[in-house]
Parts: sequence; structure tokens; C-alpha cells
Amino acid sequence: MKWQDGRRDGPAKCREKDLGRFEIYGRDGQARLGKLHTAHGVLETPCLLPVINPNIRTIEPREMWDKYGIQALITNSYVIWKHENLKEEALKEGVHSLIDFPGVIMTDSGTFQSYVYGDVEVGVEEIVQFQKDIGVDIATMLDIFTRPDMTFAQVEKAVDETIRRSDISIKTANETMLNGPIQGGLFPELRSKSARGMGALDFSIHPIGGIVPIMEQQKYRDLAKIMLACKSNLPPNKPVHMFGCGHPMLFPMLVAMGADLFDSAAYVLFARDGRLLMPWGTEKISNIEEWPIIMPAIANITPAEVRAMKKQERTVILSKYNLEITLQEMSRCRQAIRDGTIWRLAERRSHQHPALREAFLWLVTNPARSSMEPIIMDEVSAAKEIGTERGKWEENWDWLVNAQTTPRNGSESWGGQDTHHRPHIEMARKRLFSRWKSRKSGDVVIFHGASAPWRERIGELVDRIWSTDFELFVQTPLGLVPWGLEDLNPWAHIEGPDWLWKRKPNFAAIQRELGMFGIHNRRIIPVDISDTEELHSRVFKQLGIEPKERTPIEKLQAQVVDKLCVLCNVDQDDAIGICEDATFVMSRTGRIRNVIDASESHLFSPRLAEGGISLTVDGARVLHALRKVPAPIGFNSADKSLYPGNGPAWVIIDDDAEPFVREGRNVMHGFILACDSWIRPDESVLIVNSSGELVAIGRSQATSGEMESFTKGIAVKVREGCP
Repeated sequence: MKWQDGRRDGPAKCREKDLGRFEIYGRDGQARLGKLHTAHGVLETPCLLPVINPNIRTIEPREMWDKYGIQALITNSYVIWKHENLKEEALKEGVHSLIDFPGVIMTDSGTFQSYVYGDVEVGVEEIVQFQKDIGVDIATMLDIFTRPDMTFAQVEKAVDETIRRSDISIKTANETMLNGPIQGGLFPELRSKSARGMGALDFSIHPIGGIVPIMEQQKYRDLAKIMLACKSNLPPNKPVHMFGCGHPMLFPMLVAMGADLFDSAAYVLFARDGRLLMPWGTEKISNIEEWPIIMPAIANITPAEVRAMKKQERTVILSKYNLEITLQEMSRCRQAIRDGTIWRLAERRSHQHPALREAFLWLVTNPARSSMEPIIMDEVSAAKEIGTERGKWEENWDWLVNAQTTPRNGSESWGGQDTHHRPHIEMARKRLFSRWKSRKSGDVVIFHGASAPWRERIGELVDRIWSTDFELFVQTPLGLVPWGLEDLNPWAHIEGPDWLWKRKPNFAAIQRELGMFGIHNRRIIPVDISDTEELHSRVFKQLGIEPKERTPIEKLQAQVVDKLCVLCNVDQDDAIGICEDATFVMSRTGRIRNVIDASESHLFSPRLAEGGISLTVDGARVLHALRKVPAPIGFNSADKSLYPGNGPAWVIIDDDAEPFVREGRNVMHGFILACDSWIRPDESVLIVNSSGELVAIGRSQATSGEMESFTKGIAVKVREGCP
């Protein structure tokens, strides 16, 4: 590589065998932190690729690399091809030298120019070959742009033609990484068709194209529909690129839905028009006297001074400001993934723009879930009335939910009615309703009126009534939770105003929710625990029973049974059998620390921070021996059932990986032969060999589909191997 000034510095090329591979190293549901391996370094995602016009450089690409740490950018190969002077230099010195950028360079093919100007003069093979010849890292095939005003027949023809062009484009690109764009206009059926067709081919990245006019018209609900239709039908091991999307306001929602790459010239285009990009929308420089956000580009200058500049100078400084704001929001999204709060960030952003709020409501509105809501959703009900709910083809909410991790450490901040729609809460409730079973047949007692920790307030009271036939629940802002799981996240770890806990029970909602637990036609007895004065005598009188001696062992056994059933997917009868002869090591606060069996083997350790439970190797051996279903064959990634009672999911590894995993090494993608379809990220799994023998225990980092398709990265973090 030869630079214009003689420098050769730049990122190290990835390992040859890793070229084009994508791996995930962190996630929050469908949002993911990834690494894309290219010839000019490993690109960390999600990230923004600023658009560079090779003829007009408002911000120099080298400055983007040196000052802003931008790893990748996108430029237009058709523009370079069309201008003879650019074409000649690019073919002679390479595109990296042409624009003086040492990082990853992606190029577009001229498809967008065909949308703007009507047609392009270059051929399908010719433009891919040209991109290859000038040394781009990621090329793009010449697809057919689908406009929002096109008919179904026109769009379908364009989708079919794009798929038809793919084979020759891939063959021409050879080892050069190639974008396979997804088209389909406003027709989700055609978006799904395009995603399935293009996803089956050997592309490196899948951009979602044809969305610029949709964003220009602020049709964000249509954008969400397109994203859901495309992403849920694409292979999970390929990054998804939002072609032309560069407004920071849209990043949180799209990242939460699984977008990995973004590109746009918005930072420059808006600056030329005197507009500022903000996480909540767009501001005009003509209307502001103070900067909404202070960034380095304008730290020592006022809006009035910027307005007084000549247009070219003003455009440069506002472009830098817009770029800094955009990069900041992308960084915020990446950190939110690390913190497990990307959906909350999307919630907050949705309240800052009406079109974005409409899109978010469409995402979370699901008529099938209405019976699960513990409070009335007025805003969602209104959304249904105006027709924003999803249709049958769009029943892909489960796709968002089924990749959710088990809620673990940290509190759940109350965000109003949106809290109920957070996918990880949906998954937690789905798991609870599916796996928990009532073991009593008496009246249902609903404790209400106080926040957690409930054991400190009424633990002794529960001890005295546990041996009765009453079924005990606690009312929380997220719905009912059985007493055996009273310390479980997220129900017991909600941060919110006091009135959340002071609400009077809604009997209609409670009956609906009890029905989800399989409890019908039982008397409901609400017990207010907001006032603890003479609470015991009041409750015994209300329940019509005499005080009993404390029976803590029975209650402790029930707590372990419930956690084994809900968190480890153990059959209830098996869980009861495990606990019948078990003893418990207690903490000084009276909580279970360890579960020990009759042979004095340590089986399980409840996690005190969030109410979970951890397996030991001995505990894993017990659960492994209880499995009643055959070992999985292959990967049934289309099956989204939880299969209650089937035990922890199995991950079958190949013979080459077995000795390393037994020593405690992580299970890597590419060494997995099969896994159970009910596997979910961050759940305990049993790692077995091809003969079904237990090899190790760990926590899954991927879904079944990801285990099938990824070839790089950690699939299971091993907790302990079985020598």
C-alpha cells in the first residue's frame, strides 16, 4: 500500500482464514457487539460509516481516522468509475490511497444514483470487478432500488432481478467481501422473500436498501416493519447494514432490532442546510442561541458566531458537530448493549419524536399479549384502534423476544407502561408462565401494597402459613410472582415510585394472569401488607386459620423446586425428588447459599443478588441423568418453544473440542454438532459429547440459529469442566 505522502501506517490485516467472518462478543437481546474481520482491520460493530464524496471532502477522511477514530467509511465506486481522473488514480494506487484512509473502505455500486437520476451506465459484472480492482474491502453488487411508490408487481420484479444478478456478482467478487442488499419496497412479504433469497447466497454483509425515501418522509413505522421482516429472515452470522441511515435518533431502535452497520452523508447534507443532528431530532442553527449539546467542534464558539460565518466555513464546522453528535449516540448504543439497557434507550428516544413513537408502538403492540398486561395500556389500545397493530405475517415479535437473556444483576428501572414491552421482561414472563406449576389446590392469596424484599416484611408470616393449602403470590408492577420466586429478577428488583406498589388489586387482571399460570376458578384473597402493625393476627383472621408453628424447611424446599423448574427447566416431580432429601447451607440473613444432597455433594447455589440459581458439576450430573428426551440432532432454529420440563438445553460438541472443554475452555462456534431448540442466551446449559456424556457446564451465549451458522466467537462460556 502506498500513501500519497509516503506513509504506510494503518490497521493490521486480519488473519487470512478469518477474512469476511463476523463474530459476536456481547449482546442485549438482538442487539449485538460484533467484530467484522476485513483486509484493513477488525471492524467493531455497531458502527457508523460516514459517506465520503471523492470529489467533495468536507471533512478529510484522514482526519476521521486520526481525530475521531473512525474505523470504516463508505464511498461511491460509481462516482469514481465515472470520473476519469479518479478512476485512473484509483486503479493505479488503490482506493485507500485515493482518499487517504488506512481503515476499512466500503463502496456503493451506483444503485442509489439510479434512484436519484433514473439510470446508471455501468454493468453488473463491470462495477463489481472495478471495486475489486481498486482494492475496496467491501464491495456492493448493483441491485435494483425499490421506491415506496412502486406497485407490488414492480417491486417483486426488482427483487427477483436482484437475486438473479447475485450469482455473477459473487463469482466476480471472488475473495472480495461483497454486500448483498435486501430490497422489497413497502411490501413486507417481498422484504421477507428478498431476505430469504439473498440470505441463502454467499454474501458477507446484508444491507437493507431502499429506505432513504422512507426516512426522508419520516415513515418510521414502515422502517420498523421493513427491519423486522428482513432481519428475522436473514442468517444471524451476517452483519446487517442500514443503507443510508445516519440520523442518530434512529440508532437505538434499529440497534435494538439487530442492526450492525449504518452509513450516511446526513452529517454533511444537514450541515449545508444549517441543521443540527440531535438524538431527539433535528434543530436549525437559525433558531438556537445556545448549543443543545456541547461538542469539541463548537466548544469555543457560539451559534451566533457560526451563523455569521461564510457558508463553506459554516458547513465544515457544523459537519464536524453533526459527526461528533452521531458518533456519540453510536457510542451510547454500544454502552447500552454492554449495560443491558438498549431497549430502555429505544424507549426514551421514542418519546422524543411522534413518528418514532408510532413506530415503537407498532413494535410493542400485540393483541395476543393483551391478556398478560397487569395494567390497562391506554396508549397501546389507542394504537390498535388506528390500525398500528401487526398483521399475521408480522408475528415476528417472538423473534425479538426469543433471543433475550435471562434477567440477572441490576435493578429494572420503571419506564411507565413501556416497561411491560421490554423483550427481556416478555421472555422472563413467558418462561415463568410456561414452566411454573401450582402444587396446591386451595384459595389464592395475593400479597400487595409493599415493595421487595418481601421476605423481610412477611417472611415469618409465610413460614406460618406455608403448610396450608393456600397458593401464595406477590403482586408486583410486572404482574404476579409465586412466593417461591419472591426474590427473582426482574419482579423483585424494580426501581419506581411508591404508588406502583400501593395500587389496589385489579381482580379482572389477576384472574387473567392466574389463568396464564393454569389456575382457574379459585377464590382470590388480597392481603394488604403495606402496614405491618398486627399484620400476623389480621392475616390469620382474614384467612380464617389458626396460627401454626414455623415450617421453614418446607418453604426452602419449595423455593429450590420453583427455581429449578423455571430457571433450569427441570420437571416439577424431578425437582421435588431432588429436594426431598436435600439439606441447605444458610446465610446469616436466612437465605439459602448451597443445596447439598444425601451424599453430601454440593448440587446448586442460589444467587443472592438476583434470585437465580447456579449449577455445580455434581448438580449438572443429576440433571443430566434425569433427561427423558433423545439427544438433539442438528439445529432446529425455527422452533421457538420452551419445552417445559425437558431440562437444561444440551450442546453437543465435536471430538476435537472435547478435551479442551473438559479442562474448562470455552466452547467456540464451529465446534458444535447440535443443540436443543429451547436454548437461550445466558441460560445454564449442559455440554455433552457425541455419545451424550457430560463434558462441562456453562452459560450459552447464542441462540440455536447462531450456533448453527457462526464459525467464530464464543458459543458457550464454560463454568466448569467434567474431568
